[in-house]
Amino acid sequence: MVPDPRRTLESLRSEALQRLATLTEQYDEVVASSRDTNADDEHDPEGATIAFERSQVGALARQAGERVAEIDAALARVVDGSYGICEVCGLPIEPERLEARPTARTHVAHAPA
Repeated sequence: MVPDPRRTLESLRSEALQRLATLTEQYDEVVASSRDTNADDEHDPEGATIAFERSQVGALARQAGERVAEIDAALARVVDGSYGICEVCGLPIEPERLEARPTARTHVAHAPA
């Protein structure tokens, strides 16, 4: 198991929250800049670029939010004592897996494809 899973997870959470804040700021900037232009996504060549950028940054922000939720779930497992226990078979998860992926819920063999 990870030597101090709570500290590791809290550090990961802090990083993920910072990334989410940065991406949210970038998204807001892209949206604001698109309001300041006369871009018509359908007819203006620049419009497609703005729409793509907004979509890309939005997707990255959603992923960062999902990462925070994944870390919060792992922290909850630390609190309730189920951290490091495979949700499929109930056996301890390999320490190497937890070191590589501290939010793991299952053994590698039981991980979704």
